[in-house]
Amino acid sequence: MKTNEHLPHQGAIDSFVRARHGDPFSLLGPHTVPGGAVVRAFMPEAIRLEVVDRLTGAPLGELSRIHPDGLWSGPVANSAAYRLRAHLLDDTGGEKIVETEDPYSYGLLLGELDIYLISEGRHRELGRILGAHVIDIDGVRGTRFAVWAPNAQRVSVVGSFNNWDGRRHPMRLRTSAGVWELFVPRVAAGALYKYELVAPDGTLLPWRADPVAWATEKPPQTASMVDDPHFAWTDSAWMDGRAARQAPDAPISVYEMHAMSWLPHDGTEASWDSLGDRLIPYLVELGFTHVELMPVMEHPFGGSWGYQVVSQFAPTARLGSPTQFARFIDRCHAAGIGVLLDWVPAHFPTDSHGLARFDGTPLYEHGDPFEGYHQDWNTYIYNLGRNEVRGFMIASGLFWLQHFHVDGLRVDAVASMLYRDYSRKAGEWVPNQYGGRENLESIAFLQDLSRAVRDAAPGAVLIAEESTSFPNVSRPADAGGLGFDYKWNMGWMHDTLHYIEESPVHRRWHHGEISFGLVYAFSERFVLPISHDEVVYGKGSMITKMPGDEWQKFANLRAYYGFMWGHPGKKLLFMGSEFAQGREWNHDTGLDWWQLDHPLHKGIQRLIGDLNRLYAALPALHVKDCDHLGFQWVVLHDADQSVYAWLRFGHHGQKPVLVVCNFTPVPRHEYRLGVSDEGPWREVLNSDAERYGGSNVGNGGTVQAHAIPSHDQPASLSLILPPLAVLIMTPA
Repeated sequence: MKTNEHLPHQGAIDSFVRARHGDPFSLLGPHTVPGGAVVRAFMPEAIRLEVVDRLTGAPLGELSRIHPDGLWSGPVANSAAYRLRAHLLDDTGGEKIVETEDPYSYGLLLGELDIYLISEGRHRELGRILGAHVIDIDGVRGTRFAVWAPNAQRVSVVGSFNNWDGRRHPMRLRTSAGVWELFVPRVAAGALYKYELVAPDGTLLPWRADPVAWATEKPPQTASMVDDPHFAWTDSAWMDGRAARQAPDAPISVYEMHAMSWLPHDGTEASWDSLGDRLIPYLVELGFTHVELMPVMEHPFGGSWGYQVVSQFAPTARLGSPTQFARFIDRCHAAGIGVLLDWVPAHFPTDSHGLARFDGTPLYEHGDPFEGYHQDWNTYIYNLGRNEVRGFMIASGLFWLQHFHVDGLRVDAVASMLYRDYSRKAGEWVPNQYGGRENLESIAFLQDLSRAVRDAAPGAVLIAEESTSFPNVSRPADAGGLGFDYKWNMGWMHDTLHYIEESPVHRRWHHGEISFGLVYAFSERFVLPISHDEVVYGKGSMITKMPGDEWQKFANLRAYYGFMWGHPGKKLLFMGSEFAQGREWNHDTGLDWWQLDHPLHKGIQRLIGDLNRLYAALPALHVKDCDHLGFQWVVLHDADQSVYAWLRFGHHGQKPVLVVCNFTPVPRHEYRLGVSDEGPWREVLNSDAERYGGSNVGNGGTVQAHAIPSHDQPASLSLILPPLAVLIMTPA
């Protein structure tokens, strides 16, 4: 071979060392040239570079430095299976030898079907294709990197394994899908990395975190991390039976929480393991069926509570590794607790290391700010009309359900997704193709998501945080609905909180606010939410919303919770509200657990536990939560005394339940109520009981119902109604 036959064109060399070369495989790795084969490599730190046989270590050739920045080239005897043997200077000035396989000696990594499905937005296992994955190729272990950036001139993976030098590992572009890929031998789990991209206009962009990373560096650091999980799940029985536990006829009581601020500030290191040690027994003791975690996907700003997500496939490193997170879920399942995650497909933050203008163009977001920028949150809006973005988000949702065995996703800010004019003034939004305000692309996305979840994660549920009157939210997508399993009943929450915040003397004028929710209670499958949004931003905690002196505040709150648990609909309560925390929730300071030393706070906690157990034990309180046949008014119009009463029914043969509410501080004696059955009725819960901090006014445990028709019922009983209290009764 002639001396210069192995040298590439000088323009290609200059482009490469300036980190502007978009096709590294045309320059690096093995190449056939007239007279034989050459190998080229970029290794700035080497003082000598040999090519040796991968199996025997026998010399195959020695490379020459063809550019002072570290580009090497030279003829070799055989380029079929080789390693690079680099001679380096160590810290003492001596020489050391490092051997590695050549990333540019490997062929295409992603299959043609994968590439096709990515471009179509139909790859449901995107999390296993894009991102960083430890694999073996021809007996060589390393990490395959792949990222979608169709408009970039060049993409490199940079990390702790290459001194964060973007010239070391530029990637191959799979043009038809806009995906860049590279296998880097000997890179193992725990390696930190990012992507370095050159924009279409030649601008070198800030390093980007991997959109499909499975693990990240602990914030405020922003690197992605290679993960190689091998968790052994033990929850097969739970997974097989969870569909029944989450069905419309099941008792579902959800404890919503912010994982990073729940643990007491007593020196315990915050981790998924320590959280599990304390939280899981607590949930079991209080009878909650599910825990809902505010977003645990990695997010740079803790003050967003997780709702400004950068890594849609990685649990936050603030509480440990992905394996620890999986163990937490496995432990919840072992204790009979389902796990729901808040998931945010509506918008994402503008952080420079995230998805914003990822390849130098509006890639994940709309280019038009009237479509792509959310004014309320200063975030970008996903372009869900683009195949690849829609596929990315559906794959994210499925990833949490499949990879982490999560039992359901509560989809955040659905209302902002459904309407193009959401929180926008006239002239600041773009109509749909028919001139309307509905966001047809987002509607189609939500329907596709529900179908994908149904097919790929049997038994998992989707829950919508949706505050408008958009129809058929919880109707199957194939029947014309959005496809959610449940919808938060925001109207019920607003009306009933407004009512209970009124002084009892004024409640007669607001009587309809309690009852109005029953007009539409069965139009969707509802969850009754008292969420984090109700105890922040100056709204006050649940106990400070209540009117009156201390005793009345606690009595009002006990009555409200009794009303809520007796009302049709699944239940959700935000952490701290179960013991009437006095302060608003603050993510920096957590919960005031010391308040449980106060009997009134402890009484609220006992009440929540008893309500949850009663809700699960009495079928009439849950099997027809979403069926109008399970509810019948007894007293609806007693506004002067602020009394309400209703019957709940289960299936044939199951005992009915009577719920009676007195929302004044005045006990009512000999209050006659119609019931469905003659005979003794047992007072199974009285929110005024001494055990909860009440005045212990009641009915002595049992009351006889006689064949005296009342309230369109064949029998009736005469009750003492405790002040600011709820009674729950059932035939003895």
